[in-house]
Amino acid sequence: MNSQIETKIIVPPIKCQGIKTKLVPFIKEHVKRNPNGLWIEPFVGTGVVAFNMRPKHALLIDKNQYIIALYKDIQNKKITATIVREFLEYHGPKLLEKGKDYYLEIREQFNNNGEPLFFLFLNRSDFNGMIRFNRKGKFNVPFCQKPNRFAKAYITKICNQVERVAEVIADNDWRFENGSWKEAFQAAGEDDYIYLDPPYIGRDTSYVGEWPDEEAVALAEYSHQTAANVCLSMWKENEFRRNEHLFQYWSDFTWHEYNHFYHIGAKERNRHPMVELLAIKR
Repeated sequence: MNSQIETKIIVPPIKCQGIKTKLVPFIKEHVKRNPNGLWIEPFVGTGVVAFNMRPKHALLIDKNQYIIALYKDIQNKKITATIVREFLEYHGPKLLEKGKDYYLEIREQFNNNGEPLFFLFLNRSDFNGMIRFNRKGKFNVPFCQKPNRFAKAYITKICNQVERVAEVIADNDWRFENGSWKEAFQAAGEDDYIYLDPPYIGRDTSYVGEWPDEEAVALAEYSHQTAANVCLSMWKENEFRRNEHLFQYWSDFTWHEYNHFYHIGAKERNRHPMVELLAIKR
């Protein structure tokens, strides 16, 4: 890749609420790491931070098995931009013809087959870019009510995102794993860097599974005990409240703040400016 391309922010093909795309320059500014060390993300999510940090060696873990399966398939070339285009160009017209009914049909098929391409289709045509599962592990986000979601230009945009991600993955030694965040800490050494983007305490945690207070406390304990450097990305406060967990468990880390607006919440009135925080160990 040339230098001009490398300075452009890579946007992943998967979307989710709270994605850190706009915070990438802020994160890159404050994260200082050993380039020979292992970059570890226990909550890799969409992968936007890893794709833009571009570490040579990385361990990328998430509880969401479908995101991990998608990126593994991109890594082993089972899924390519061409394959994505063919899939979306086949199902897009059917969505345009049948609308919500076809979306629900695909959603039911995905909940039975768990195929990454079906997950990608749902993620790019559901309501508000949400990733949400019920207690039985079934994807349950409603339709976005835009039957012409997969117009030609939009498909091309998604395919370009898949291609960029594939290039970054191919250039580096990365491991994608579906598992618990605790497994990530077991692999960490002094030269390594752990970037944390856990579920937000006090906000919706139906992304996959639950995120109880005891898990958040355990994460803070592991972060203090590990020999690796740690960077936590978390909301600090908005005009209505502040994140008391940060003040109680992360106050000894170095804090860097960024005023940000998240499109979080199904209703616009529930979306407010947020102070985003990076809490860095050293």
